[in-house]
Amino acid sequence: MVHVAVAGVTLEGTLAVPDRARGVVLFAHGSGSSRLSPRNRAVAAALHGEGFATLLPDLLTREEERAEAHTGHLRFDVWMLARRLVAATDWLGTGATTGLRLGYFGASTGAAAALIAAVERPDAVTAVVSRSGRPDLAGPSLALVRAPTLLIVGGGDESVIELNRRAKAQMRSEVRLQVVPGATHLFEEPGALETVARLAASWFRVHTGPGARRQGECIGA
Repeated sequence: MVHVAVAGVTLEGTLAVPDRARGVVLFAHGSGSSRLSPRNRAVAAALHGEGFATLLPDLLTREEERAEAHTGHLRFDVWMLARRLVAATDWLGTGATTGLRLGYFGASTGAAAALIAAVERPDAVTAVVSRSGRPDLAGPSLALVRAPTLLIVGGGDESVIELNRRAKAQMRSEVRLQVVPGATHLFEEPGALETVARLAASWFRVHTGPGARRQGECIGA
C-alpha cells in the first residue's frame, strides 16, 4: 500500500515493482470503480509478469467514494480525476520507479482522465492504452495528445466503438483502434481480458519499455 498526497487529500494505491522493471504503468479506473477492480488488477498482474511496474491508485478518497455511491456527482468529472492522475505521475518520478518510462492504462471514464493527464505531462507519458474507454470526454485535449495511444473496445460494445472512432479522428498522435471480436463492455467473455492484457503489454513494450524514446527526445540527442 502506498499513499499519494494531492490537493489536500491522500489517495491510496497498490504499487508493484519487479526486479529490473522495464517501465511503469499507471492505471486510471473508470466511474464507480477503484484500485480493487478485478479487471484492472488482472491486467496489472499480466503486465507485472511482463516486467512492468504497476500502480493502481484510488482516484477518490474513501469519503468521496461513499458520497459518490449515492450521488454519482464525481464519476464524469474527468478533469478532477486527471489532476489526481498528474499528482500520481509526479509521485512515480521519485523512489523505486524513478527514471522508468511511464505509460497510462485507462478504463471507461478513466481513459479520458489519462489522455488529459498525458497532455499535462507530455515529457513523462510515453504511451496510453484505453479499455472500453470514453476518450471523447477528453474534449479539446484529444488534439493535443502526443503519446501513442491504443484504444481497445469490445466488438459487442457498439456505442462505445463509435465514440472511440470519433475520438480517434480528432487525435493527431499515433493512435490505433483495436476491436476485440465477441467481447462486450466489461470483457467478461472467456479469453477477452487476456486479449486486452496481451495487446496492452505489446503496446507498452514498444512505446514504454527499454529503447523507447521519451516524448520530445530525438535520436542521437
